[in-house]
Formats: sequence, structure tokens, C-alpha cells
Amino acid sequence: MIALGCDHGGFELKQEIIKHLEGKNIAYKDCGTYTEESCDYPVYARKVTDAVLSKECELGILICGTGIGISIAANKVKGIRAALCHDCFSAEATRSHNDANILAMGARVIGPGHALKVVDTFLETPFSQDERHIRRINLIED
Repeated sequence: MIALGCDHGGFELKQEIIKHLEGKNIAYKDCGTYTEESCDYPVYARKVTDAVLSKECELGILICGTGIGISIAANKVKGIRAALCHDCFSAEATRSHNDANILAMGARVIGPGHALKVVDTFLETPFSQDERHIRRINLIED
């Protein structure tokens, strides 16, 4: 299951991602927000990080206007490796090398068509399990 969260700036893109996941029969948990009214992105970052850390969801996707604030908020939580990605190469590399557990995107930075390709790349790329990457992740986590 994939945890989804956004602020008001990411609401429309989150709706596109939901339709995309439903079309692929991928289960998701919508952690909000549920309107375009102004709200605070750290609240929704925390809901997604909680769902990922509890193992209720395998991975998460967070969206705000730029992706920056919501990724910073998520990365404050121990055990979370949120990566801000607006291209498929970065999405693939962060899953393969960093075992990132949350994808962050900026709805004002990336178009919906390309965003869905980035989402697919992130969700379909496994962690490489290479010793050097495990070592580096352990250094981050300590």
C-alpha cells in the first residue's frame, strides 16, 4: 500500500496520482489534504511518515508546491528517507541506491503526465542491496 499526502498546492496532482494508482490496481491510503484550502504541509508529511514507519504502507508520496518544504518535514522523522525527484533517473537512483521510502514532488514544478512516470519509476525500482549502499544508509541512520 502507498501512503499519499499533500498540502493545498499539491492537491490536484495528488488526485491525478490517485486515479493513476487506481487504474493500476495499486492500493493506497489517502492521508489528505482533501481540499484546496490553505493548510500546513508538515501535518500531512507526518501522517505519511507515520503510515510508512508503522509498516501500514510500504512507501509514501508527498506533494506540495515545490516539494521542498514537505520533503524537509518528512526527513526530520528518524527512519524516513524522502527524496525530492522531478525526473525518472533520480527516482530510480534514490530507490536503488538510497532505499528512499518516500517520493516528494512539487506540483508547481512538474506536469502531471511526467509526474506519473516518476511515480511509476519510484514504485517499480527495488533497492539494490549492494553492500556499499547499505553501509551508506547505515551512516545516515546513525
